[in-house]
Amino acid sequence: MTDHPLISVIIPAHNNARTIRTAVESMTGQTYKNLEIIIIDDNSTDDTGKIVNEVGQRDKRISYYKLPYDDPHRINKRGRNINAGYSARNYGLEKTRGEWITFQDADDASLANRIEVQYDLAQKYGAIHVCVDWQKFDESLLDTSLNIEQFQQEHPDLAVIHPSEIVALAHKTKGPIIPFLGPLNHLIPFEWKRAPLINKLFFGALDPYPGAGNSPLFKRTVIAKVRFRPLSQRIWPSFMGRGADRDFNFQVAETFRSSIVCRLPLYLWRMEYR
Repeated sequence: MTDHPLISVIIPAHNNARTIRTAVESMTGQTYKNLEIIIIDDNSTDDTGKIVNEVGQRDKRISYYKLPYDDPHRINKRGRNINAGYSARNYGLEKTRGEWITFQDADDASLANRIEVQYDLAQKYGAIHVCVDWQKFDESLLDTSLNIEQFQQEHPDLAVIHPSEIVALAHKTKGPIIPFLGPLNHLIPFEWKRAPLINKLFFGALDPYPGAGNSPLFKRTVIAKVRFRPLSQRIWPSFMGRGADRDFNFQVAETFRSSIVCRLPLYLWRMEYR
């Protein structure tokens, strides 16, 4: 696989000392080997950096950076982290060298063939943006691969969601007033957007992005037009005020019309940390 292109993996981390080692090692153990693994420390106050440095001594593909600024709007009035990781992800994009880019959350993990399968799907379907699916985190699954052929045999109804379907969902979920507001959208406070009676103008539907939106694989060309946006600028936020991943993926799908989703459960999600 040495002839395969370099893929950059960005891992944003904020006080993830308990889980960061597992997240990073699930990337160093990927069957796709031509990786650079970029950890962006988003103002951690625990031992996240110390643990990353320990792991990095064993694998030279790992780079560690501290985010040089903090988000003053990270926490909303309800005490909820509404901008989790979006600044760190954008900063990580600036550090990448790969032809392809993906993400791994610092409190989750991936099956060992997650990136290889995503890359193969991109080649098979000529897509520039590929998402797969998730399953609940289980330590017994670490360092294992999904048997794709067996899974497909056991799930004969498994189908790839094609670009036209995803674009249609993007249009369905976009608020009907958004096209008329244009750049003025960011001037309207989010709390107003979700207020009774008028929220349907800003939220066409609440369907999530199909598949695991936090771990897309996409070509580098995407970042010339699409980045992660602060809450005030998001067109596809969650109703509770997060949705940076949902907004990013729908934005990519609508902009490039070359996105696919395959519901192969390759991402391991620690649901208790959400």
